[in-house]
Amino acid sequence: MGVDSGLADFRGAEGLWRAYPPLRQAGLRFEEIANPHAFERDPGLAWGFYGHRLLRYREAAPHRGFAILREIAARLPDGSFIFTSNVDGHFQKAGFDDEAICEVHGSIHHMQCAAPCSNHIWPADEFDPVVDESTCRLASPLPRCPDCGGLARPNILMFGDWSWLNWRTAKQQERFAEWRRAASNPVVIECGAGKSVATVRMMSERSGFPIIRVNLRDPEVPASNRIKHIGMPMGALPALEGIRAALSEIGYLSDW
Repeated sequence: MGVDSGLADFRGAEGLWRAYPPLRQAGLRFEEIANPHAFERDPGLAWGFYGHRLLRYREAAPHRGFAILREIAARLPDGSFIFTSNVDGHFQKAGFDDEAICEVHGSIHHMQCAAPCSNHIWPADEFDPVVDESTCRLASPLPRCPDCGGLARPNILMFGDWSWLNWRTAKQQERFAEWRRAASNPVVIECGAGKSVATVRMMSERSGFPIIRVNLRDPEVPASNRIKHIGMPMGALPALEGIRAALSEIGYLSDW
């Protein structure tokens, strides 16, 4: 979803390095910079990476596909629930109900203590990073934990992460489970979920619901004699526009 809003694709080292050339020079892969140990080794570089991402996510506008999903959901008796591994907050920005979103890997718009000293999670609204893009280093002061004064970090599940505070996401998962139990005949529209970080794919395939899998690289769907799954080898925005057009053609959305 994020790529069609102009956000960077970090899958594979080349995707990261195109967006952050200084990380290429340092020989750092995504798994190494998106890692709590990066905040221990070099917090200025780690926060340069995450601070720049925070700025980009704040600036970027969600693409039209988000609005299409909202319009489809508005016609359904049980509405929708968002289950996303994206940390950019764009579903909230696009107007989806925050109570019906599960950010399974956390959110860049929230912070926690890097230690952590407590279970405190707080909004990142007051953090305005200044990043030197030539070095990918934070030029402004490092964010601090309001409780102990130690280094703060994003409330995001990183690679090799044993310090992530997950209670905010756990509450979202509880609401998602309640919605799934109550919803009648759900269908999963899965956009861009990859195999390398397969959290969303696992949810889709274990749900027992029909899947519409939108993926440029890996559109294959599970074999099933009971459920009809659909694979669409394309980007999120054109796929959602196609789904919208198909629903209009059969009269489901005839007044659009």
